[in-house]
Amino acid sequence: MNNEESNLIPELASWNNGEGITLNAWISGVGRFDHALGYATIFWPAFVQYDRCVFRGNPARATYEEWMKSATGDCAKVEAMMNHVHLFDLFTGCDYTPNRALLLRLGQIMEEMWSCKLARDFPGMRFETRLTSEVENLTDLELTFYQRHV
Repeated sequence: MNNEESNLIPELASWNNGEGITLNAWISGVGRFDHALGYATIFWPAFVQYDRCVFRGNPARATYEEWMKSATGDCAKVEAMMNHVHLFDLFTGCDYTPNRALLLRLGQIMEEMWSCKLARDFPGMRFETRLTSEVENLTDLELTFYQRHV
């Protein structure tokens, strides 16, 4: 068990009669295949091109048109808004309250994964991924992406 893991997930230290356990061993013991597949849709989303924009999944046409009108046709603004995720809200039915360090690390990992997937799925386009981390309230930590037009 490394220090970063045990600092982010204190439960790891209580396993093995207090000797601790690695993150991989912990997930092997408590994880579920169905949950893993669900997590994959968050971490490695199905990105789609819709009109001139790229989104996480197919947007509702009315919502897309409303945002395009509001942003006066600026695809980057529409993408940034429609693609944003509040990290704290990923698991609304969970009774565990994450700390700031854990959410930031999760957001950094997701940002890397989304960047890689966007580059793979749309090799001719350039994207900006943005993790909003300079906020006080944990519920305001956001991850989003949008196209960078040259």
